[in-house]
Amino acid sequence: MIQGTGIRSHELFERAKQVTPGGVHSPVRAFRAVGGEPFFVESARGPRLRDVDGREYVDYVGSWGPAILGHAHPEIVEAVRKAAERGMSYGTPHEGEVVLASKICRAIPSVEKVRFCSSGTEATMSCVRLARGATQRKKIIKFAGCYHGHSDALLVAAGSGPLTLGRPDSAGVTPGAVQDTLILPFHDREAVRACLEKYGEDLAAILLEPIPANVGLILPEDGYLQFLREETKKCGALLIFDEVMTGFRLGLGGVQERVGIRPDLTAFGKVIGGGMPVGAFGGRKEIMDHLAPDGPVYQAGTLSGHPLAMAAGIVQLEVLERGGVYERLEATGQRVEKLVRDQLEESGQNYPWARVGSMFCLFFRESGERVRNLADAQACDRKAYATFFHALLQEGVYFPPSQFESCFLSAAHGEREMEITQRALRSALHRKA
Repeated sequence: MIQGTGIRSHELFERAKQVTPGGVHSPVRAFRAVGGEPFFVESARGPRLRDVDGREYVDYVGSWGPAILGHAHPEIVEAVRKAAERGMSYGTPHEGEVVLASKICRAIPSVEKVRFCSSGTEATMSCVRLARGATQRKKIIKFAGCYHGHSDALLVAAGSGPLTLGRPDSAGVTPGAVQDTLILPFHDREAVRACLEKYGEDLAAILLEPIPANVGLILPEDGYLQFLREETKKCGALLIFDEVMTGFRLGLGGVQERVGIRPDLTAFGKVIGGGMPVGAFGGRKEIMDHLAPDGPVYQAGTLSGHPLAMAAGIVQLEVLERGGVYERLEATGQRVEKLVRDQLEESGQNYPWARVGSMFCLFFRESGERVRNLADAQACDRKAYATFFHALLQEGVYFPPSQFESCFLSAAHGEREMEITQRALRSALHRKA
């Protein structure tokens, strides 16, 4: 048994490896980037996880973003229970789809019509297909380190999972699948201009996370997103924001509301499902109407608009609409930032820190310079992060098991969680790799 892993978690992991590749159903969960073995969760409530060995953790992963109100929020649990009593899945239209779609269209000015799917991967994949169908062009620009799910055309120079495994790409993705995907460094305006000069007439879209959150957390420099908006308009390409992570987490209007930029298409996920599997994509009517059955771009899904996911999403957005949640998240984010910065100063460390609202990341980069792109993130000390991760875990604080992921706060994180986090940070940041 790996030191620090509970007996039941170890036993379950050994059993899982016999029936599941790597013992997990998503690679980052295997702890390969930090070493050791994963703990297995028994339950989650509020800002805490409880594993099968009875250990409790302050959770800064939050199911990778959707637990914005905390785990097992009573109103969401009740909504899902009631929905389940009416039937687990219909495969036909129902009112919940209309209600949640209407909420998204009201909250996001750039979205006039929206379609649901079952994951963020499906949402971004569908955005790309729709962009190509609507423009009758082939090529897509994506940025190195931006992760848009595991569809073939986008699983190249990705962040998150592929980086955690030490591979920039995936076996099984053919050269033909990515031949029309153009990869550029984030923040490099000259590279964008040069690419548009060469391929602009055949460019369907520029796709990006407006705040890249799958390579740690990279904050866009002033004017950069506006620059991309202007360049796409000049060449007639679409601008696609992947807000699977940031949508409804950084405000009801997402990043685009914060920066005052309207993309042509937006991909959503995470928060709009209230913890249930969900994805969505939306944009201007004239673009969305290219989708079947109205148009020639095919997209479908038996479980799209799943009644349990719609019920959870409706209640979650209703709570967010009441007001006060985002203010609480910002205040808690400021509190965590102060805890981290105080401990960095006390320990003599100069690691760069990034935070926006309830998302944050500590980069283990000795130079202390701001992380601006994938190359900067890859220069981080992964061994030091692994030491930090396990030191936190021993103190009952769960950060992402990879340097290339963002942390997420919930509205349920309170004073007791801050006290535990302060103690854990003090211990972890005084240890050496």
